[in-house]
Amino acid sequence: MVRSKYLFLFAMAGFVSYSPLAASARQSENTAPNTAPQNSPESADKPAKKVDAKAKQKSDRKLMKELETPYKKWLQEDVLFIITDEEKKAFLQLSTNEEREQFIEQFWLRRDPTPDTVENEYKEEHYRRIAYANEHYASGIAGWRTDRGRIYIMHGPADEIESHPTGGSYQRPAEEGGGDTSTYAFEKWRYRYIEGIGNDVNLEFVDPSGSGEYRLTMDPSEKDALLYVPGAGLTFLESIGQSSKLNRFNRTDGTHLGKGISNPASMGEFERMELFSKIQRPPAVKFKDLEEVVTFRLLRNQISFDYRFDFLRVTGTTVQVPITLQIPNKQLTFQDKQGVHSAVINIFGRISTLTGRVVQTFEDVVNRDIPDALLKATLKNYSVYQKSVPLSPGLYRLDLVVKDVQSGNVGAVNTRLAVPRYDEDKLSASTMIVADQIEPVPAKQIGFGPFVIGSSKVRPRMDATFHQTDRLGIYMQVYNLVVDEKTHKSDASIQYRILRGDKEILKQTETSEQLGQTGQQLTIEKLLPVARMEPGRYTFEIQVTDNTSKQVIKPSAEFTVKQAEATAAKN
Repeated sequence: MVRSKYLFLFAMAGFVSYSPLAASARQSENTAPNTAPQNSPESADKPAKKVDAKAKQKSDRKLMKELETPYKKWLQEDVLFIITDEEKKAFLQLSTNEEREQFIEQFWLRRDPTPDTVENEYKEEHYRRIAYANEHYASGIAGWRTDRGRIYIMHGPADEIESHPTGGSYQRPAEEGGGDTSTYAFEKWRYRYIEGIGNDVNLEFVDPSGSGEYRLTMDPSEKDALLYVPGAGLTFLESIGQSSKLNRFNRTDGTHLGKGISNPASMGEFERMELFSKIQRPPAVKFKDLEEVVTFRLLRNQISFDYRFDFLRVTGTTVQVPITLQIPNKQLTFQDKQGVHSAVINIFGRISTLTGRVVQTFEDVVNRDIPDALLKATLKNYSVYQKSVPLSPGLYRLDLVVKDVQSGNVGAVNTRLAVPRYDEDKLSASTMIVADQIEPVPAKQIGFGPFVIGSSKVRPRMDATFHQTDRLGIYMQVYNLVVDEKTHKSDASIQYRILRGDKEILKQTETSEQLGQTGQQLTIEKLLPVARMEPGRYTFEIQVTDNTSKQVIKPSAEFTVKQAEATAAKN
């Protein structure tokens, strides 16, 4: 049997903010003096070493202070948990923005698991994890800053999660002493394997304050709400008089666990501390060879297609940009194979800076297989494709190429792509997405694949036109809600209005508390029938009021309702 390795949340601030570089510097300063005579060479060297350590810390602080804001945020937010000490040191020594841009590009290229492809799956997965953490683990602070967010970003989703969101009655396992008690809210995460750590890694997160911020702990007794209540929540041996609850506070292993019949070796103090240290180290870098970038020449423009891009904040320096393409099926060439009509589309995209430096490329193959009975209806509709890429705020050039493989016809678009910057102290929102489909995705697909944002599939309706048999979907994220210092919660009011000209058709109001979202970020998902709306053009308006900071935003989007008719669903 594989021996379990337990890692638990340590609530002490020094461990939560653990930095191997800072720990090394502190150790250099606090080392006890050698017992050698003062005139010995070893003794003579020590003051110089101490001065050097202090000078190095002072130099690092100065370099960090001088670093320009976008690069400082990249270092302190985007890659905080995955950059190595050596890389951080090298980055701080760079003197020009051109050098920093080259470093950032190489940083991601070094981690690309498939250098023979145009995509960098590591980078895309990293920013997907940050976006997921912000949406699911936010409390009084952004989700990526929480302990659960940090572990999720570094090591991905756990293989198993045991969740106790309200705490309450709890039967301790034998290794924790057994017996019944009452707990705070907590979660146990189990990873079957983590590279560099080993098999069967268990983590525990506890929310003793009830604020929604779960903290990683090394002490499984931290979740015990009756720990300090005399005579309550006794372990098995305590309940039969073979041990005393007072003995829990005399342990030397950093826990307040009750004595068990047997404790596994993985509960040892040093093993737990070693695992706690390893779990917070940046993942190892896998060096990969790089291949040349292929340049495409576009000779024809025989396919017309629509496109749009949306913006969703991930961190202060990174924005997730879903790029959506819609191709009329009537422009594609379908070949009949035993009653199934097939078309194949090649899609290529390239994002570059105004100076011509390529930032991101992607390519994909889309297959359409249509039964003979549905071909006629399908030709009236569209094929929709989406690729989501993480970008820094700024101005880019976007090139999109679509090729129908059967006919060889090609369509191309080049356009301006202005990625917005989201100020940290200003109430703001993502793009409001008008969608024809919003639905939850299975747990294994969260954050993966086209049209997936967090735990929802959100497919934009490109022309924002809906028939009376359709449902209107609205998706939007709200950022930088102020969290009250006492309640550790945000307080927002959301008002929804549908207008036709100056006439108000619908008005609804709800609060962030009712939505169950009281962190700095709020996700709005609405799916409404339009059957009772007369054909015409409408405006959907959302007013979000932060009741703590008194800031207000009022984004809106237009849509059109048409008379109901029998149409095939878009794909």
